[in-house]
Amino acid sequence: MEYSREVWEERPAEERLKDCKEFRLPFSRDKLCEQGARCMDCGIPFCHSHGCPLGNLIPDWNDMVYNNRMKEAINLLHHTNNFPEFTGRICPAPCEKACTLSINDAPVAIELIENEIIEYAFAQGWVTPLPPVETTGKKVAVVGAGPAGLAAAQQLRRAGHALTVFEQDERAGGLLTFGIPDFKLEKNIVVRRIEQMVAEGVDFKYGVKVGEDISVGYLKTEFDAIVLACGARVPRDLQVPGRELDGVHFAMDFLTQNNRRVNGDPIPASEEITARDKIVVVIGGGDTGSDCVGTSNRQGARKVYQIELLPMPPDHQEPWNPSWPDWPAILRTSSSHREGCERMWGIATAELKGNGKVQRIIADEVEWLTPGTPGGRPWMKIKEGGRFELEAELVLLSMGFVHVEHGKLINELGVGLDERGNVKTDDYGVTSVEGIFAAGDTRLGASLVVRGIATGRKAAIACDRYLMGDSFIPDTTLL
Repeated sequence: MEYSREVWEERPAEERLKDCKEFRLPFSRDKLCEQGARCMDCGIPFCHSHGCPLGNLIPDWNDMVYNNRMKEAINLLHHTNNFPEFTGRICPAPCEKACTLSINDAPVAIELIENEIIEYAFAQGWVTPLPPVETTGKKVAVVGAGPAGLAAAQQLRRAGHALTVFEQDERAGGLLTFGIPDFKLEKNIVVRRIEQMVAEGVDFKYGVKVGEDISVGYLKTEFDAIVLACGARVPRDLQVPGRELDGVHFAMDFLTQNNRRVNGDPIPASEEITARDKIVVVIGGGDTGSDCVGTSNRQGARKVYQIELLPMPPDHQEPWNPSWPDWPAILRTSSSHREGCERMWGIATAELKGNGKVQRIIADEVEWLTPGTPGGRPWMKIKEGGRFELEAELVLLSMGFVHVEHGKLINELGVGLDERGNVKTDDYGVTSVEGIFAAGDTRLGASLVVRGIATGRKAAIACDRYLMGDSFIPDTTLL
């Protein structure tokens, strides 16, 4: 009742487009206390029970921030979340949509408070390695060093097991490192957490693709348990004429290369994907597409379009959530969109054309019709006379991911798959093969970082129980 919602201010667009540094400005401690004070301690914390897959104890650390009990706040935050510096930057914050204030007012700035707690803790030197007091003699292999694999590895190492993480890329972090642009998450944020895990005794093996560089048999022989956290790397493709033209790329290839470039890694000229001085069309309206928009503008694109097959959602301008406590289907405009982008809705790509290289897109306007039967799914109809062309010199396919790669690792382990092609598990990540567990996008399909961390923690509990008969790893997640 006394304070209004405030969040980070952003660096001016004309300034931030000249670099790849984070676009948010620092937030003052005095204002942070005020934001913590906005929490009502409502007694039925939907933010915790409905909105947060990790089960973060949000009202509790809101109150601690308000009362300047920051060390208690970080201890409580770490009790449920291994990496609040990741979720505090890139989570879409379903907790805020479920905040009780969001019934008729702007929600508590939960993501802001979470991020400021962990950054203050790092600044004060409170985030230190926590190696196990005793070791168990058990060895666990984690395949994949994304958020799910990192969470599982840290929890299991702290439980006393010997931990080896196998990562096919040259650095840890998965999409945190190679997918999400630096302007949303600078990579030193990931590096400092990996350094903590190394100090705790986690052994990282980089440039190792299990099933090819080392055999699945070696993994099963050398380790007492295996946690699969290798992501959902198979992208959804665009099956239209002209897909084979030069200049048509998957979004993640474009983003990964740019992240390597920002890191200073050499990029062979023959493999370079650049938006410089080009008209860019991003196909797909989600967060990855938005990241392509921001990256294209930083590379110096002449014009950027983002087209989406689905209709434009309602443009809800009010601060509250019209679908409380559920996630609202409303128009979202990211910082990247505000930097310069023409967004188009209800557009189906029919053909890509060019002379060896893509030069234009042939597309149709579509409409989505409500089914005549209750419970039926809406269906798409191409509008008569709605065909048009867009000039395009770089086309980025950002239509999501299908499932985990069905390579030697998955096939030779023999784990069961669900109807979508992901590894089938129970709620704790237990697969159909004894001693093998799965977490993150490997079992969920493409999902949120917060869900990856949550399922990594769940898989750690199941793995620990398998190895020891019981587990003392905190079971806080609400998945």
